[in-house]
Amino acid sequence: MMKFMLKAASCALAVSLSWSASASENTDIDTLISAAKKEGVVYSVGMPDSWANWKDTWRDLNNLYGLEHQDTDMSSAQEIAKFEAERNNATADIGDVGFAFARVAVRKGVTQPYKPSTWNEIPGWAKDDKGHWALAYTGSIAFISNNKLVKHAPKSWADLLKGDYKVTVGDVGVASQANNAVLAAAFANGGDESNLKPAIEYYAKLAKQNRLSFNNPSIANLEKGEVEVAILWDFNALSYRDRIDRDRFTVSIPQDGSVISGYTTIINKFAKNPNAAKLAREYIFSDQGQINLANGYARPIRSSIEMPDDVQAKLLPNSQYKNVQPIKDFNAWEKSARKLPRQWQENVLIHQQ
Repeated sequence: MMKFMLKAASCALAVSLSWSASASENTDIDTLISAAKKEGVVYSVGMPDSWANWKDTWRDLNNLYGLEHQDTDMSSAQEIAKFEAERNNATADIGDVGFAFARVAVRKGVTQPYKPSTWNEIPGWAKDDKGHWALAYTGSIAFISNNKLVKHAPKSWADLLKGDYKVTVGDVGVASQANNAVLAAAFANGGDESNLKPAIEYYAKLAKQNRLSFNNPSIANLEKGEVEVAILWDFNALSYRDRIDRDRFTVSIPQDGSVISGYTTIINKFAKNPNAAKLAREYIFSDQGQINLANGYARPIRSSIEMPDDVQAKLLPNSQYKNVQPIKDFNAWEKSARKLPRQWQENVLIHQQ
């Protein structure tokens, strides 16, 4: 699974957790910490060190509570399938899955609830009422432009359509990032989860201009100068920018509309170390846990966090996100996404020369 990328923890970190038993319907925090320490280990899936800077969170949990950690990287669908297949002998305690997969996991009955003490600071659209899932960090569809190849970096879908450069969107119909690039264009042009027609017509115009590129919007192709403008998740775009050359690229959220999504932890209903998993979620939603995510270019779900200047500098300003919206009708989006490969082939690629 392709995923995006603290100083040593001190006693002060424990204070930064701001435990509040009244904010949660769970066992009190001291009892949870004690139980987690007795388990002594947490096994995760889809949460490797290099994704969203999980390495600092695992290190903090080890330094503060003595929790050992081991991860097996896999996709969201694979994580849910693993939880389901290992009901009688679970080898994973916690996983990290895409927004659309959270409800799937609950429907399959493989999750258990836990509301962190910062629960009230998580937006309603980004959490399950019963605490089975909550987005810890988000991603929004963004543009990344090569400043050496593009004179005026696009700030909107309207700008993009008026340009004279090639646009790389990725493998529509296959890649989640590319599919969401279509949905973002739909949101910006009067469509929604059940109506992608405005986006299809938009990309057809780009194809008729012979401006759609078939390059993969990868960091390698960006570094080689083979991508002029690409449409990516903001966390990927920002990470690629800084890993190559911060001054060489401009990253922006399209100001006429975009889609915001994210990732959520799911705690295995059959976990052998459930308290360690709950403590991990608690820490992920703490101030320092959210800062750790931001250090990996993931936008924390808690907007109240006061970021260190060097971490804040990695992210785009909040003002860029005024016109992003989450997926509200998941059933409609699932149906539209299934139809997208054929629609893309018949209505967009047919015009590409």
